[in-house]
Amino acid sequence: MAWLLVVVAGLLETGFAVCLKLSHGFTRLWPTIAFCAFALGSFGLLTLSLRKLDVGPAYAVWTGIGAAGTAIYGMVFLGDLVSTLKIVSISLVIIGVIGLQLSGSAH
Repeated sequence: MAWLLVVVAGLLETGFAVCLKLSHGFTRLWPTIAFCAFALGSFGLLTLSLRKLDVGPAYAVWTGIGAAGTAIYGMVFLGDLVSTLKIVSISLVIIGVIGLQLSGSAH
């Protein structure tokens, strides 16, 4: 269950990163509100998961999911540059996330 919280927190991290961009420096109300909601949810779930998980693997999985998800979202929906190197690099991050998740043990 703790790893599920980390995964959902990582997806929410993607949401807050995208909303951060869409807020244009916190000058747009609704993306700013969404940023706050996603950030609170993401940090809250990560905090709950850390009751059972080691901080290193959990934090690395959280940031990896957020980074890969944000990069993918940017390429698909925001017109970010798509390149072979970027896709390979995102794939390596995802492989690392899976490896860290498999290596992490609950207390």
